[in-house]
Amino acid sequence: MMVFAHPRQFKRPGVGRATIEPATNQRHTLFHGPDSPRSMVGMAASHKANLSPRMENRRAWHEYFITHKLECGIALLGTEVKSLRAGKAQLQEAYARVENGELVLHGCHIDPYDKAGLTGHEPLRPRKLLAHKREIHKLEDETRQRGTTLIPLAIYFKGGRAKVEIGVARGKQHHDKRQSIKKKEMDREIRKAMSRRG
Repeated sequence: MMVFAHPRQFKRPGVGRATIEPATNQRHTLFHGPDSPRSMVGMAASHKANLSPRMENRRAWHEYFITHKLECGIALLGTEVKSLRAGKAQLQEAYARVENGELVLHGCHIDPYDKAGLTGHEPLRPRKLLAHKREIHKLEDETRQRGTTLIPLAIYFKGGRAKVEIGVARGKQHHDKRQSIKKKEMDREIRKAMSRRG
């Protein structure tokens, strides 16, 4: 049986469609910039209640600049849902592509469900992502640019449904990666210094 996790509706005054938003450094704050009116307490509670377990593609942030992000639903088999709830998925080699007007996830490894027996799923099968046609067309236009691809950044559950966070990604050059590593090291030292002061 296929389980369809519908794409999230992001509403603005007079608008009821999903929108692609610029990426921010706050990876756990989906589609909300630093000026979002939501309180930090509310965000933490929402994150804890809705986004666990969350399987992240940490490699993507090292290998790519993420310019925009889009939250999608995903069509899954029942055994795939059970494996995801156990946190058994790998995104490191995964990517998404627009095919015949549909958004398809490739290379995402969802471990077989150990209690499924012979009725289990194929771990690396292509999986349809659920997004509005308008957003799919936007993503298709983005990927026409040289060096741009679609990378899954995370899989998580929200409101009982599986979601995939897709990033519009541009590959980093070697010097860009060095700068990213240097920044991470500086941030780590700052956090250590702050903790010693506390």
